Formats: sequence, structure tokens, C-alpha cells
Amino acid sequence: MKITIVGAGYVGLVTGACLADVGHDVMCLDIDVKKIKKLKKGILPIYEEGLEKIVKYNLLNKKLSFTTSYSVAAKFSDIIFIAVDTPPKKNGCADLSRIENFCKSIIPHIKTNKIFIEKSTVPVGTSDYIYDISKKLLQRYKIKSSITVVSNPEFLKEGTAVDDFMKPDRIIVGIDDKEMISVFNEIYKPFNRKTNKIVYMDIKSAELTKYASNALLATKISFMNELSLLADKLKIDIDEVRNGVGLDKRIGPEFLYPGCGYGGSCFPKDVGALRSMFKLDRTKSLLLDAVHAVNENQKTYLIKKISKHFKGNLKNITIAVWGLTFKPKTDDTRFAPSIEMIDKLIKKGALIQAYDPVGTLKHLFKNNYTEYDTAIKALKNSSALLICTEWKEFWSLDPSSFNKYMKNSCIFDGRNIYSPSKLEAHGIKYYGIGKGNN
Repeated sequence: MKITIVGAGYVGLVTGACLADVGHDVMCLDIDVKKIKKLKKGILPIYEEGLEKIVKYNLLNKKLSFTTSYSVAAKFSDIIFIAVDTPPKKNGCADLSRIENFCKSIIPHIKTNKIFIEKSTVPVGTSDYIYDISKKLLQRYKIKSSITVVSNPEFLKEGTAVDDFMKPDRIIVGIDDKEMISVFNEIYKPFNRKTNKIVYMDIKSAELTKYASNALLATKISFMNELSLLADKLKIDIDEVRNGVGLDKRIGPEFLYPGCGYGGSCFPKDVGALRSMFKLDRTKSLLLDAVHAVNENQKTYLIKKISKHFKGNLKNITIAVWGLTFKPKTDDTRFAPSIEMIDKLIKKGALIQAYDPVGTLKHLFKNNYTEYDTAIKALKNSSALLICTEWKEFWSLDPSSFNKYMKNSCIFDGRNIYSPSKLEAHGIKYYGIGKGNN
């Protein structure tokens, strides 16, 4: 099938590349001219494991193409995925301006009936919003073609997005026109062979399902994070509690790891948008408000420990920071806990020596902030190490390296990747999250 993807960002690029890889003819549109020029050469704007390989392969085999022209994209296919960004406004609501711009840009070029598919994460009722704008524009340009809107939310985890798309847990499709079922059965046929993973529902239910999924996962994380604060007070190892709780089949072990807070482009944005939906409907979101508050508090928990360790004086104290991205296997730093933590340390007078395998925060921090190209270089002559992201290369470092390179061997582990007893046996002071030490 021929498929158009509007938006060659994280979701759009993964979606387009994976659909091309199973045999569809895909064209991705983006208004960023520089990005499209690079993509035509196989140069990606993001780091995502396995994505570059399939983009280059399908470019070579002419199954995947890129354009900046709405006219070309509209002619290419009647099936158009909307994968534009929907960032949060100051009040937490999703900004739908890019959805509106999509409609205004593509409608004038429509000459046949089209299917608009919401791949972007959008509030409940966005399908009506798209219908309303499209109807007015079709009338303005005296276009007799019709528009059908479908919701097909993405469930991609950064770092494993390609695998998630190729081997989905479920494929949610919200449709009000049952005649569209055959179209989506055909689109997703390659991913739906062993068992039926497509779940059809009405459009608004599909829109809410996406938010509900992310909000529930954020709730699991926040619950364990709050419990970790109690574990510290009670001198209990939260990882033992986590393991005992996670073995319950009704709960499961995923998203129960305590740390320095969740980040990224999904959880903070989607929890905020869902809270805003409650407010707009004049309904209290007691649980989601608490989830947000717990996560905000978690970002500063280790900073309080650092300040206490140095007796409230961090002026000219050199602190190494390992991990800038919100999670491993991605270069995404959006809403990363490291940002707020580094900001607070610098404001307290600390000097930051940072390292991340692929991410950077140079665009945010200038003074008293330096990035290095190896973890060891960032560690040298520091008085403390703060771990914000659990990259694999940090896990198996010889404890003697800390004593060798650091001025004072002291670790603040925001992801609980090290054994306190093992480090303390080497004379290294260790603070974790919920490890029983305040």
C-alpha cells in the first residue's frame, strides 16, 4: 500500500521506516528543509537503536522517500498518518497548533477522498477538531472530496521503538466508519500474523487509551518512588520490596524501579495533558495530581542528600554527572531529571563535569558546566558522582576507579545500579534511592 506520514520526528520516522520495511511504499513529509535533506542521505535527526539501518535500506530500495511538499505528499497516498508534535502548553494542555497547520497545509492539495490517521498523542475530541477544520477548508476551496479521521495511537518506547513497532503488544485503532477496518487489516497484516493484535474501538476511546496507558505506568513509577522515601527512613532496601511486590502476577515487575524521577517526551506531557482534561471537565484528578507532585519531588531528593553530605556548602565543589538523557539507548533529554538536578547544583555553586554516551545539555548550561567524551574524564578530581541515567557502561566499572580518579569517593546513585556493600568495602561513600541511608 502507499502511505504518507506527515512529521518526520521520532514517531513519524519510526512509523514510516518500519512500514516501508514490511513492503509498503512510504513517503514522509516534514517542513524542516535541513532535516529532509539529511534524511534523503540517510542521516538521522535522532538516535534510536536499529533505526538508521532500516532507513538506509529502504531508501536504497526506494520503499521510503522524503519530501517537504504538501502537494507531493497529498498526491502520493490517500492514507495519511499525522505524526506531528503536540507539546504541552504552560497550562499542561496539548498544543494542537501543528495539527491545525497540517489541515491548513494539506487540504488545498486534496483531489481524492483521504483518511487522516492520528498517530500523534492527542486529547480526546481531537478527531472532531480535525473534522471541523477540514470541513471548513473543503468548503472554502470548493473541494468535493471527503475526509475520514481515525485514531491509531503509538505505543513506542524510546530505545526499543523499532522492536516495539515490529513486535507490538497491541495495535489500537479507533474508527467510527466500520468500512475502514479492511484498510487497517491490510496495513498491519505483516504485524498481525501469529495472533490478532488489532483492537478496534471508537475514536474517542482510542484517544483516551493512549493517555491512560502512559498515566498508569507513570503512577507505578511514582508509587515506588514515594515508597523509596519511606524505605530510607526505615532503613529498608527498597529493591527487596520491589522484587517481592513485582512477583505478584497482578502487578508485575515492570515500571517498579525507584529512581530520580521519570522524564522524556511522553510521561510528563501525557500526565499533564490528562490532568488538564480533568480540569476542563471540572473533575478532580486526585491521583494524577499526586503522581505529578511525587515525580517533581523525586527529582530533587538526591540534591537534598548531596547538600546534606557537604553540610549545605556546595560552592566550588566539583560534581561528576553520569547520564543526561531521560533513559538509556536514546539521545532524548526532554524533561530529563538530570536537567533540574544539574540546574539546582549549579545554583548552589557546584561545578559540573558531565558525561553521556549520546546526549548533551550544552544548549541549556554554559557557566560552571563542562561535558566530557568519556565517563572517566568526567570523574577526574571530582568530590562526588551523581548518576542520573543507567547506561550499561556504568554498571560494571571497577570500584577502584572511583578511588583512583575522584578527589573524594562519594556516589549518589539515582538509579540504584551499584551494590552499597560492595562500594563501602572499597571505602566509597554511597547514597541510593530507598537503600536505607539518608
